Amino acid sequence: MEIEITKLSSKGQIVIPLSMRAGLKEGDKILLIKSGDRIIFKKASDVDEQFKDDLEFVRRTEEARKRIDAGDYVSVDSEDLEEEMMKW
Repeated sequence: MEIEITKLSSKGQIVIPLSMRAGLKEGDKILLIKSGDRIIFKKASDVDEQFKDDLEFVRRTEEARKRIDAGDYVSVDSEDLEEEMMKW
């Protein structure tokens, strides 16, 4: 694992340190994922279909968590759970 520190410019730009640029070239698209105070960078061309599906699952899960936090949910007991899920 490599670790480097860089700075954010007033325009929101960052410099990827030379030691981290192996395999990158000008114009490459970079995927950014923010979760709390973490930001993950990934070369977009390396993103496969499964990863896109995973991101969609994360997005939907986050939306569901926000609805639950807002009290927007249906409560069912375990006997009715399968029946309720079949409605989805």
